[in-house]
Amino acid sequence: MSSSKICVRVLSLPCPPFLLAALVLVLRDKMSVHAGWVDADTPSKYYNISALTKGDNRNFQLVFSDEFEVENRTFDDGHDPKWTALNKNDYTNDALHYYSSDNVRTSNGVLNITTDFRENTFKAFDEDTKKPVAETKHIQTAMVQGWNKFCFTGGIVEFRAKLPGEPQIGGLWPALWLLGNLARATYVGSSDYMWPWSFNKCDPKTRTSQEIDACSKVHHYGLESMVGRGAPEIDVLEAMGGEKGPLPNTPIERPYFSTSLQISPGIRNNRPVLGEQPKKAIGMKEWSTGKKNQSALNPFFYGVALIHKPKSYTYQSDALSSNMQIKKNFFEEHHTYRLEWEPSDLDGNGGYLKWFADGDLIYGIGSSVLNITGAQIPNEPMYIIMNTAVSSSWGFPKPCPLGCDCECYECFNPDCECGLPPDFCSNIPGYFEIDHVRVYQAEGHDKHSVGCSTPSRPTELFIKGHRKRYMNDGDRMPLLPIITGGGVCQHDKDCGGDYHGSCSKKGFCTCNVGFTGPMCLAYVGFDDDPFIVTQPDISADSMMFPTAFTAVAVLLGIGLLLAILLDVKGKVKLRKEYGYQQVSNNTPGCQQVPNETPPTSPVPASFKQTYNHAIISLQNPQPIYQTPAASYAVTGNVAGTNNYIPVQQMKKKVVAYCMIDGRLVD
Repeated sequence: MSSSKICVRVLSLPCPPFLLAALVLVLRDKMSVHAGWVDADTPSKYYNISALTKGDNRNFQLVFSDEFEVENRTFDDGHDPKWTALNKNDYTNDALHYYSSDNVRTSNGVLNITTDFRENTFKAFDEDTKKPVAETKHIQTAMVQGWNKFCFTGGIVEFRAKLPGEPQIGGLWPALWLLGNLARATYVGSSDYMWPWSFNKCDPKTRTSQEIDACSKVHHYGLESMVGRGAPEIDVLEAMGGEKGPLPNTPIERPYFSTSLQISPGIRNNRPVLGEQPKKAIGMKEWSTGKKNQSALNPFFYGVALIHKPKSYTYQSDALSSNMQIKKNFFEEHHTYRLEWEPSDLDGNGGYLKWFADGDLIYGIGSSVLNITGAQIPNEPMYIIMNTAVSSSWGFPKPCPLGCDCECYECFNPDCECGLPPDFCSNIPGYFEIDHVRVYQAEGHDKHSVGCSTPSRPTELFIKGHRKRYMNDGDRMPLLPIITGGGVCQHDKDCGGDYHGSCSKKGFCTCNVGFTGPMCLAYVGFDDDPFIVTQPDISADSMMFPTAFTAVAVLLGIGLLLAILLDVKGKVKLRKEYGYQQVSNNTPGCQQVPNETPPTSPVPASFKQTYNHAIISLQNPQPIYQTPAASYAVTGNVAGTNNYIPVQQMKKKVVAYCMIDGRLVD
């Protein structure tokens, strides 16, 4: 119920803007222990829920919600406290799309992610020639992520959504998922050696491939020593449309959607064969699928090998995944998707994950499933991502159709249409609608927490110390400050009207208390109990030096003083022996010469900069119906460059990249 309706019903009279704004804050404060991220439009009957997991009788309180009821919200960087819509190319998973904030808005009470035809030309890097080239993509879509804004550890996350496109047509890849805050989706530099680690044991075999490992006695950036960290991935939904028909070694047919846990380290030897069911010997005591929903183990995706040079830096990820067959109504109506996540303790013991659709179990795994590798149920702060992707590795014909080289994919281009799924071009534009997102946590449970940087799992200083990993070229900072007001307006309704804000005489929005964004359309959002990181004082008077260093510095100082004294003594001796005297203009034999300006000559300026490019190689085998690209891992090669060449002068070329993020899911 909106605040204006509450005000009218409670007070039986219209409310002035300042009273409405105050009422919003009071209601949010009373509705839950954690109210800083709760949408005031969330009906009160959803403030508390019960778990669907059998035996879990705890009371779960609402700690985050977004109902998307306010029309025309925008999600550009700096526009919204909860979400950021990307404006960048996606290098991962053979992506054929470009992400733009123009393709996501709120309308009719939902968040609408639109996939349509738009050309984007951008600077890429040709791995063969080692030169920048201009690359063009013909599909534009959107990704909305809560990275470094709202994160949570443990609890229940619930989405209500309607899938885009037609169920019998493949090629669109809608997804709802979580990622550890130490990696930012599609920013490949942030995920290398970080995704999807969920491992807190000292193992010499993994030290070179896990950036923050449990063998290190000394960690910087506020990280604890001897604690392994990473960015695991939990996929709540990844939907695949396509033609009906039996698939090998599974009762599931298309359309279906996948739920997955992706973690490292993975099983090194005797791995399951793609397209086949795993051997029972792998150990599956707590690996279960639902009975009411038509779901089964996903045999088309078991994880990827992340190839690096030298070989000791290579590591394996595992994907524990299930597919659920769905019907046409999932593309016509909103359905509810839920994840119940009980994290492991700080030592990596216990925990479980269970996925549900419309209240019925799809799939569940417990901690014992991971004993074979020593990985753990994630206990990292994780953030929410919602997106639609288009990838040649998701729902596209594999192998490439006879007579087609699959070198390009473009609708309405006769040379590039042959590799597309049947009727793919008629499925665009596609609209992925999310009705709401809600997060709940068990009341008084210390393993459940809100925050992207927590006392036991801090991330803030690490991100600040490696900020370029989380930025695009040309960005001043990873995330811009949230704008409050200032949007161009003509009427109060342009600024949310009623209780959000008003349009000033100069034609700019002015927000009321409790609202933010350039047009005052978003509720403020904040952690109720933020973890404040105090950066160490590194001023000179507080610096401590080793004793040996201090002794050497004192000796050097004494030596320098002696050298100066000896030099002065020598000059005095020479003056006495040879009768040196100071020469002045009046000294006989001296002639005063007028000052002249010495001639000047141009100084040649020559500057040369050399940029080193990190090249990442990744092996990503391609199964028939679903590929390892359904992960935070990619195929091809990529490297960045700071050399600038105008786009007009670049040679157009189709480029294959190699990254360490998947779909993404930088």
